[in-house]
Amino acid sequence: MNTYIYLVCPFTTLVICQIIKFIIEAIQTKKCNWSRLFNGSGGMPSSHATFSSSITMLIGYQLGFDNPLFAVSLVFMLIVAYDSMGLRLESEKQAQAINIMFEKFERGRWKKGYHKLKEELGHQPLEVLIGLLLGTISAFLFSNFIG
Repeated sequence: MNTYIYLVCPFTTLVICQIIKFIIEAIQTKKCNWSRLFNGSGGMPSSHATFSSSITMLIGYQLGFDNPLFAVSLVFMLIVAYDSMGLRLESEKQAQAINIMFEKFERGRWKKGYHKLKEELGHQPLEVLIGLLLGTISAFLFSNFIG
């Protein structure tokens, strides 16, 4: 297992995150949206932050926080976290606005060849923070008890 820990930890953490996200959404909407298990965009917690923080922190725990590989991974983790709150959240707002405009333009009927844009893309800061925390805890557990 130790040979593949750098793959097993982030992907296991990603699956756990998606299950948590599915449960939270099912409780909130009182519906089971099974496609949510495979769709990582938006919602609590951030699967992008969870995935990237788990590998980053695992590198830190296993190789040391002074290792250059940790520094490189940390930079990419921060880019992913920033992107999920910034660019992707703005894209979500644009998708919502476009869908509203198009619906009003067509009076509820979708124009041929046009599909409603996916609106749930980005994350609120708390969703990213919880994702980072989930990834860190997962990496700690893998590093100390599983790997």
